Amino acid sequence: MNGNTPFAGVPDAVDTDQPNLSTELTGDERQQLRRAVASIVAQTREYLPDGYAIGSELSYDSNGPRATVAVHPPAGHAVSAGFTPDVDDLESGLDDDDRREVARGLAASAAMQAMAAVGDGMTPTAR
Repeated sequence: MNGNTPFAGVPDAVDTDQPNLSTELTGDERQQLRRAVASIVAQTREYLPDGYAIGSELSYDSNGPRATVAVHPPAGHAVSAGFTPDVDDLESGLDDDDRREVARGLAASAAMQAMAAVGDGMTPTAR
């Protein structure tokens, strides 16, 4: 039962379930991270047809801020990509090539999930 309590573990540790304040983002850094994640979501939408649900989430864990972008294809399992940016990267802006690479990877993975779920049994509607 002790493992389920927020104060379990090291003696004298309190609020261990709270984010580390030294990794807390400022308002500007948080806004830059939101813009970067929104850009990844928008680019992923450009690669995929309608029917794919795309979303994002910003959270904090023991390593600091964490951004996750997820895609749920019309058939198959959802795929996601998460990253923990450095504060220095946020100040200079996340690289466009990195954002594009994440978006392409997510779109390709989601498309593969849909193809794997449907299989070869589909009859094409046109040639």
